[in-house]
Amino acid sequence: MFKKISLIALSTVSVFAMHSAEVNINNSDLELSAKLDMGQFNDSIEPATIFLGAKYLNADERHSDVRNIDDYQEINFLMQKNVNSDFRLGLGVKLNHTDEFVSIPLGIEAVYKLPVSSSVPFYIGASIYTAPEVLSFDEADSFLEYRFTLEAEAIQNGFITLGYRHMDTNYEVRDVEYNDSVYFGLKFLF
Repeated sequence: MFKKISLIALSTVSVFAMHSAEVNINNSDLELSAKLDMGQFNDSIEPATIFLGAKYLNADERHSDVRNIDDYQEINFLMQKNVNSDFRLGLGVKLNHTDEFVSIPLGIEAVYKLPVSSSVPFYIGASIYTAPEVLSFDEADSFLEYRFTLEAEAIQNGFITLGYRHMDTNYEVRDVEYNDSVYFGLKFLF
Protein backbone atom coordinates (compact mmCIF):
# COMPACT_ATOMS: atom_id res chain seq x y z
CA MET A 1 0.00 0.00 0.00
CA PHE A 2 2.76 2.47 0.95
CA LYS A 3 4.71 1.67 -2.21
CA LYS A 4 1.64 2.39 -4.35
CA ILE A 5 0.99 5.72 -2.60
CA SER A 6 4.64 6.73 -2.94
CA LEU A 7 4.68 5.90 -6.65
CA ILE A 8 1.41 7.78 -7.24
CA ALA A 9 2.77 10.84 -5.41
CA LEU A 10 6.04 10.80 -7.36
CA SER A 11 4.25 10.40 -10.70
CA THR A 12 1.86 13.22 -9.78
CA VAL A 13 4.86 15.47 -9.21
CA SER A 14 6.15 14.92 -12.73
CA VAL A 15 2.72 15.20 -14.39
CA PHE A 16 1.65 18.48 -12.82
CA ALA A 17 5.13 20.14 -12.58
CA MET A 18 4.54 21.00 -8.95
CA HIS A 19 6.34 23.84 -7.30
CA SER A 20 7.54 21.61 -4.47
CA ALA A 21 7.50 17.99 -3.46
CA GLU A 22 8.63 16.68 -0.09
CA VAL A 23 9.17 13.28 1.50
CA ASN A 24 9.70 13.09 5.27
CA ILE A 25 10.43 9.90 7.18
CA ASN A 26 11.57 8.57 10.51
CA ASN A 27 11.79 5.03 11.87
CA SER A 28 8.02 4.49 11.55
CA ASP A 29 6.25 7.47 9.87
CA LEU A 30 5.97 8.42 6.19
CA GLU A 31 4.84 11.90 5.10
CA LEU A 32 4.34 12.98 1.48
CA SER A 33 3.66 16.59 0.60
CA ALA A 34 3.27 18.59 -2.61
CA LYS A 35 2.44 22.24 -3.38
CA LEU A 36 1.46 23.96 -6.61
CA ASP A 37 2.78 27.50 -7.13
CA MET A 38 -0.30 29.13 -8.67
CA GLY A 39 1.86 31.94 -10.11
CA GLN A 40 3.39 29.44 -12.54
CA PHE A 41 -0.04 28.82 -14.10
CA ASN A 42 -1.64 32.27 -14.00
CA ASP A 43 0.09 35.46 -15.19
CA SER A 44 -2.07 37.65 -12.93
CA ILE A 45 -0.63 35.96 -9.78
CA GLU A 46 2.88 36.80 -8.67
CA PRO A 47 5.02 33.63 -8.46
CA ALA A 48 5.86 32.22 -5.00
CA THR A 49 2.92 33.96 -3.29
CA ILE A 50 -0.09 31.60 -3.55
CA PHE A 51 0.15 27.83 -3.11
CA LEU A 52 -2.33 24.94 -3.23
CA GLY A 53 -1.12 21.69 -1.72
CA ALA A 54 -1.85 18.23 -0.43
CA LYS A 55 -0.30 16.12 2.31
CA TYR A 56 -0.50 12.48 3.35
CA LEU A 57 0.84 11.15 6.65
CA ASN A 58 1.03 7.47 7.46
CA ALA A 59 1.76 7.74 11.18
CA ASP A 60 2.66 4.89 13.47
CA GLU A 61 1.28 4.29 16.95
CA ARG A 62 4.83 4.50 18.40
CA HIS A 63 4.62 8.30 18.02
CA SER A 64 0.96 8.59 19.04
CA ASP A 65 -1.53 8.05 21.85
CA VAL A 66 -3.78 6.15 19.43
CA ARG A 67 -3.80 2.42 18.77
CA ASN A 68 -4.68 1.37 15.21
CA ILE A 69 -4.01 4.92 14.02
CA ASP A 70 -5.75 6.13 10.85
CA ASP A 71 -3.91 7.80 7.97
CA TYR A 72 -4.02 11.59 7.88
CA GLN A 73 -4.78 13.56 4.70
CA GLU A 74 -5.00 17.28 4.07
CA ILE A 75 -5.56 19.85 1.36
CA ASN A 76 -3.97 23.23 2.06
CA PHE A 77 -3.88 26.83 0.83
CA LEU A 78 -1.07 29.27 1.65
CA MET A 79 -0.49 32.93 0.80
CA GLN A 80 2.99 34.17 1.55
CA LYS A 81 5.10 37.28 1.18
CA ASN A 82 8.82 38.00 1.21
CA VAL A 83 9.19 40.45 4.11
CA ASN A 84 12.81 40.95 3.04
CA SER A 85 15.37 38.92 1.08
CA ASP A 86 15.91 36.50 4.00
CA PHE A 87 12.46 36.23 5.63
CA ARG A 88 9.13 34.87 4.28
CA LEU A 89 5.83 34.99 6.15
CA GLY A 90 2.61 33.21 5.17
CA LEU A 91 -0.99 32.72 6.25
CA GLY A 92 -2.80 29.48 5.50
CA VAL A 93 -5.85 27.30 5.87
CA LYS A 94 -6.16 23.51 5.68
CA LEU A 95 -8.88 20.92 5.35
CA ASN A 96 -7.67 17.77 7.10
CA HIS A 97 -9.17 14.46 8.13
CA THR A 98 -8.73 10.93 9.38
CA ASP A 99 -11.51 8.32 9.44
CA GLU A 100 -13.14 9.92 12.51
CA PHE A 101 -11.77 13.46 12.43
CA VAL A 102 -12.30 16.52 10.21
CA SER A 103 -11.11 20.08 10.87
CA ILE A 104 -10.31 23.35 9.11
CA PRO A 105 -7.28 24.81 10.90
CA LEU A 106 -5.99 28.34 10.29
CA GLY A 107 -2.32 29.12 10.67
CA ILE A 108 0.87 31.02 10.08
CA GLU A 109 4.19 29.92 8.57
CA ALA A 110 7.62 31.58 8.58
CA VAL A 111 10.97 30.78 6.94
CA TYR A 112 14.26 32.58 7.64
CA LYS A 113 17.51 32.20 5.70
CA LEU A 114 20.36 32.02 8.20
CA PRO A 115 23.17 34.53 7.59
CA VAL A 116 25.86 31.85 7.44
CA SER A 117 28.81 32.45 5.14
CA SER A 118 29.04 29.05 3.48
CA SER A 119 28.37 27.60 0.07
CA VAL A 120 25.34 25.73 1.49
CA PRO A 121 22.43 28.03 2.46
CA PHE A 122 20.55 27.07 5.66
CA TYR A 123 16.93 27.93 6.47
CA ILE A 124 14.92 27.65 9.67
CA GLY A 125 11.16 27.42 9.52
CA ALA A 126 8.21 27.24 11.85
CA SER A 127 4.46 26.87 11.46
CA ILE A 128 1.45 26.64 13.72
CA TYR A 129 -2.12 25.71 12.73
CA THR A 130 -5.12 25.48 15.01
CA ALA A 131 -8.82 24.70 14.69
CA PRO A 132 -11.07 25.43 17.67
CA GLU A 133 -14.33 23.58 18.22
CA VAL A 134 -16.21 25.75 15.71
CA LEU A 135 -13.86 24.60 12.90
CA SER A 136 -13.83 20.92 13.97
CA PHE A 137 -16.35 18.41 12.64
CA ASP A 138 -17.37 14.75 12.81
CA GLU A 139 -16.03 13.50 16.17
CA ALA A 140 -13.43 16.30 16.41
CA ASP A 141 -13.26 18.82 19.23
CA SER A 142 -10.09 20.73 18.29
CA PHE A 143 -6.86 20.47 16.32
CA LEU A 144 -3.36 21.83 16.91
CA GLU A 145 -0.25 21.32 14.76
CA TYR A 146 3.14 22.95 15.03
CA ARG A 147 6.42 22.26 13.27
CA PHE A 148 10.02 23.40 13.33
CA THR A 149 12.45 22.71 10.48
CA LEU A 150 16.08 23.19 9.59
CA GLU A 151 16.80 22.92 5.87
CA ALA A 152 20.09 22.87 3.96
CA GLU A 153 20.06 23.55 0.21
CA ALA A 154 22.48 20.76 -0.72
CA ILE A 155 22.03 21.35 -4.46
CA GLN A 156 20.15 24.07 -6.31
CA ASN A 157 16.44 23.58 -5.52
CA GLY A 158 17.19 20.40 -3.54
CA PHE A 159 16.96 20.50 0.26
CA ILE A 160 17.79 18.14 3.10
CA THR A 161 15.34 18.67 5.97
CA LEU A 162 15.47 17.92 9.69
CA GLY A 163 12.20 18.66 11.47
CA TYR A 164 9.97 18.23 14.48
CA ARG A 165 6.20 17.67 14.11
CA HIS A 166 3.53 17.76 16.83
CA MET A 167 -0.14 17.12 16.00
CA ASP A 168 -3.03 16.98 18.47
CA THR A 169 -6.34 15.71 17.08
CA ASN A 170 -8.62 16.06 20.09
CA TYR A 171 -11.96 14.28 20.05
CA GLU A 172 -15.15 15.12 21.93
CA VAL A 173 -14.58 12.23 24.37
CA ARG A 174 -10.77 12.20 24.66
CA ASP A 175 -7.65 14.25 23.98
CA VAL A 176 -5.28 12.58 21.52
CA GLU A 177 -1.69 13.26 20.59
CA TYR A 178 -1.90 12.10 16.97
CA ASN A 179 1.80 12.42 16.16
CA ASP A 180 4.84 13.74 18.03
CA SER A 181 8.07 12.97 16.21
CA VAL A 182 11.38 14.08 14.74
CA TYR A 183 11.86 13.40 11.04
CA PHE A 184 14.27 13.95 8.18
CA GLY A 185 13.55 14.23 4.52
CA LEU A 186 14.13 15.64 1.06
CA LYS A 187 12.42 18.61 -0.56
CA PHE A 188 12.58 19.53 -4.25
CA LEU A 189 11.50 22.77 -5.92
CA PHE A 190 10.35 22.79 -9.56
